[in-house]
Amino acid sequence: MKQKLFKSLPVALAALLIGGSAMAQDSTPVSRPEFSTWSIGVNAGILSPISPLGGSNDFTNWKSSLGYGLYIKKQITPYFSLRLDGIRGKLKGDNSEAYKSGVTISDGNSAFKTDLSYAASLNAQVNLFNIDMFRKEDAVQLYVSGGAGLAGYKPTVTSAAGTSDYAGGKTISELIIPVGLGAKFKLNEKVNLDLGWSVYFVDGDNLDGTYRNNNKDKFNYAHAGLEFALGKGKQLAFHNPVAATYDEALAAKQTADALKGDLDQQKADNVKLRAEMNDLLKDSDGDGVADRLDKCPNTPAGTVVDGSGCPFAVVKEKVIITEADRKVVAEAIKDLEFDLNKATIRPKSYTTLNRVAALLVEKNFSLKLAGHTDSTGPAALNMRLSKERAESVKAYLVSQGANASRIEATGYGKDQPIASNKTAAGRQKNRRVEFTLY
Repeated sequence: MKQKLFKSLPVALAALLIGGSAMAQDSTPVSRPEFSTWSIGVNAGILSPISPLGGSNDFTNWKSSLGYGLYIKKQITPYFSLRLDGIRGKLKGDNSEAYKSGVTISDGNSAFKTDLSYAASLNAQVNLFNIDMFRKEDAVQLYVSGGAGLAGYKPTVTSAAGTSDYAGGKTISELIIPVGLGAKFKLNEKVNLDLGWSVYFVDGDNLDGTYRNNNKDKFNYAHAGLEFALGKGKQLAFHNPVAATYDEALAAKQTADALKGDLDQQKADNVKLRAEMNDLLKDSDGDGVADRLDKCPNTPAGTVVDGSGCPFAVVKEKVIITEADRKVVAEAIKDLEFDLNKATIRPKSYTTLNRVAALLVEKNFSLKLAGHTDSTGPAALNMRLSKERAESVKAYLVSQGANASRIEATGYGKDQPIASNKTAAGRQKNRRVEFTLY
């Protein structure tokens, strides 16, 4: 029963890994980077019927023989994988030398040769660390492994009576416990050089066909081989999540620093704009004409002045506004644009504003400018921005010769919407400066 159970272990493990492959393909998350997690490997090396870790051996002289193997591996995380290994080869030894103590063996079996038909095991492999912790991808990876499995072998022994098959030539199956270490070198994105060494502890004393020191047998396998990554994407085993997280945090910090720099620059621009606006609109004598345009400064309070700030006789006349006049104003409203979140008029608006200024000069109209915003942002900020935009239009018209005393600039903020603020189109309509001739 025990042997049947161990014989079925490799088949069951292979089915488990294949089933896990299908599940992994069905459940691959879309949002994560694509990595290659399956690989196969082939190797060849030296088999020796001893353990350098210590213990007794039934024969004084061990011999190295060729061994070869293959494996299939599933990388679960960058640091952990499951690997199904299989190796074959020959194991040899004799008593042609004395033990280190000087004792020689002259009785019993003098030599053995064992045909290792298979040694199949499921191993957990742990990657120790990435060589460079600040690189997301590395080219060298150290690992340790351990697992359990089953070995099948046929010993042949030599004694004074000659050479004979041990156990009647039957294949002996016994439990094995392999432990090992190694290093992998990434040759390219799909091929690795694999150097490894494993010690196999056998649950029995039949491997060399001899009972001599009342100890269980062991053998070791030192190998070199190639590992081939399957599927698309980079190899998960060489991915360094610590370095990747560090890079993401660094990128986030750089983005935050850039945003802070932009915000500081915008604040500086706003301060500069307010200073320019205050300088542009400064009216020391209170006649409605800015100092920089006032050709008659220090006029007495209450004096009616023209567009240049000089007194003139007021002639009351009837104001007649034609459809052509309203069309000029309507085009100016349609073409009026400001920089984002600023009161700076964009140059494309100058042409139609110039026609409005000419109309005010020609017909001596009065004009009311009413600035409005949508409901986005604080109410105080919206009120200030609407007022500054209306004042900016007034300042421009005055700069083109319009009479400042006939232009009224008022800001209403978000209090007088003409459309719903729940939609982008509605908010666009609410961000406006209204022109009213009278």
